[in-house]
Amino acid sequence: MTIQDNILQLKKQKNAVILAHFYQIPAIQDIADFVEDSLGLSQKAAATDADIIVFAGVHFMAETAKIINPEKKVLLPDINAGCSLADSCKFEDFKAFKEKYPDHKVISYINCSAEVKTLSDVICTSGNAVDIVNSFTENQPLIFAPDKNLGGYINKISGRNMLLWDGSCKVHDMLNQEAIIHLKLVHTDAKLIAHPECKATILEIADFVGSTAAMMKFIVQDNAKKYIVATETGIVHQMKKAAPEKEFIIASNDETCSCNDCEYMKLNTLEKLLACLENETPEIILPLHIIEKAKIPILRMLEISNNKKK
Repeated sequence: MTIQDNILQLKKQKNAVILAHFYQIPAIQDIADFVEDSLGLSQKAAATDADIIVFAGVHFMAETAKIINPEKKVLLPDINAGCSLADSCKFEDFKAFKEKYPDHKVISYINCSAEVKTLSDVICTSGNAVDIVNSFTENQPLIFAPDKNLGGYINKISGRNMLLWDGSCKVHDMLNQEAIIHLKLVHTDAKLIAHPECKATILEIADFVGSTAAMMKFIVQDNAKKYIVATETGIVHQMKKAAPEKEFIIASNDETCSCNDCEYMKLNTLEKLLACLENETPEIILPLHIIEKAKIPILRMLEISNNKKK
């Protein structure tokens, strides 16, 4: 039996579901039950009847699944799969920041710790951030954390003036405009599509800005044949599946490497996925008071997103 066969057999025996983010390695994406962005995976986690959730992603994603499903066992193949953006917003630091602005409501990007979620009024993803912001009245002061790039982009397109926490994802924030302009000059027939976690200087020259799910939809419906993709490398695997006749070039600052990998996302492997199913570890454990408090803004997000779909 192959390692994939063993994983599928164990998954069936233990009534487990495998959720994988677009940024996972191709082999994990191919064996997962669902491959989506943060919003889609949150919705799948909320709806699953599996006894075990194996979250092939990073720590904050698995925490979110546990918060939504406290009675289920949630496993993360590599417990060290963290997030540079979540790490940029520590609970005590953000708590002190929030206390300076008592009249502000807090919108926290899902890329934050469970503890920071407890300080939030509502959570958002890059896919639903505009809808979440617009759910507040125009005169309501808002704090947006932890991603300053996404928050700045939402401010620009919504006309808001949200107060931004100074955090960023190093995978997206490291991309520079000069390198991408060079790529555009080399590939004059390519459209630039960018994740809103990128810097404003990149978003301003992009042909399309959107979440990973939105980018997937765009490349299928758009009539171009070539795209420069300003986000993490892993998404190209699904893009090639969805539009095999098109060409995708990962935006990178390194001319010798067409890659822009998240070191944390790539910690998960098939071997670790198999081991976590066999041993049912590493398991995400959260205190009940954290789960109960963090669940409120997550469910609020899901409610707003689900109502928008109707």
